[in-house]
Amino acid sequence: MVQRLIPGLTRDQIVAQAFVLVEDEGLDSLSMRKLAGRMNVQAAAIYWHISGKAELLGLMARDIYAAAYAGTHGAQDWREWLRQFGRALHSSLASHRDGARLCAIARPPSPADAEKQAAHIAAPLKALGLEASVALAHQAAVISFTLGWTMFEANGPMRDFLCEMMDFDATFTIGLESLVNGLPAK
Repeated sequence: MVQRLIPGLTRDQIVAQAFVLVEDEGLDSLSMRKLAGRMNVQAAAIYWHISGKAELLGLMARDIYAAAYAGTHGAQDWREWLRQFGRALHSSLASHRDGARLCAIARPPSPADAEKQAAHIAAPLKALGLEASVALAHQAAVISFTLGWTMFEANGPMRDFLCEMMDFDATFTIGLESLVNGLPAK
């Protein structure tokens, strides 16, 4: 069967509209049918481009992480790169409603070669002197801290209460610095 694409409809447009829907209504409201309705197409038109909600979430998470990686510039050592990445990831997650929760539940958008993907993820830190396995572990630690912090921060009532006691941005920086400074070089 030959798949016929809807003229002008692209994966990037679908992902962008999914972010708009989540911004307006929250992650729990995201469905392929609702997204199609917002785009004035039948749900089947979206399925020509994206296999389902799981792939859509993966593509959205990919975009959030891509913005974080783009936020790393000119680091002279691996610790500075991790600090830059942590701050950029925090910013990218916080710029999307439910961004941290989305990234916590998303799967890779398509079957990918895990070894090739690991090499790609480790590359910036390998270039700064870390072994691949250490680079992956260190990024995982920063990602986990940042995801957890951003989800904690997004909890409106708790955040409001805690803001009376602390500066969230300053406390995030203290936590990120402590984490990165405590990571071993090997």
